[in-house]
Amino acid sequence: MTRRTATVQPGDGHALTPYRPWHLLTRSLFHLHLTDPAGAPRTWSVDVRHGGDDDGEARAELYVDGLHHATAKLPAAFGVPDGTIEVAASGYGLRRIHHVRHDGSVRQLVPDPATAEGWRARLDRNHPAVSRALALASVSVLLVALVLGAPQIVEQLTAIPPVAQVIGPWTGPFRLSETANIALVVATIAASTERALRLRYSRFLDGGFFSGGE
Repeated sequence: MTRRTATVQPGDGHALTPYRPWHLLTRSLFHLHLTDPAGAPRTWSVDVRHGGDDDGEARAELYVDGLHHATAKLPAAFGVPDGTIEVAASGYGLRRIHHVRHDGSVRQLVPDPATAEGWRARLDRNHPAVSRALALASVSVLLVALVLGAPQIVEQLTAIPPVAQVIGPWTGPFRLSETANIALVVATIAASTERALRLRYSRFLDGGFFSGGE
């Protein structure tokens, strides 16, 4: 993980809230099945509310067999049997939620079937051709957004008087209408969200001019 992880606080033992249909755009829930040091099978669950808590801070909540075990602001790293669960978010969802073992091997946690990530994973398993086409469309939209968005950003920057005095104003090759720009922003948000459902993140693509990423 590239950013320093937050301090982990102990949990209070409350039960994991069931996932509801209205959580699709605001909540991620992933699971990991591990054996504890005593040899008992346990289910480790990570719950992330993307809108943040009452203080507006997004946190990862760790549960063991459905009971609250620990909490930390994002990005977070929780110690679990045989390694660490690492959690990080982008502007559109999660960019990383993996179990990193002591031997260096890494595996992604499994999304809860009820979540948007779970739906996207089923689409990939059951309809791989459709899944690949959707993934390709998302990348294409983000590339177009970069090509059309970068010149507009540069043009706006060079229109600032102090900047214009130093390097002069610059007119970009593309001049989109307000309607076209709004459509491009909406398409970019949809594309970045689709990639977040697959835990795909690129600073070049998903942190681009129209996406508002990190």
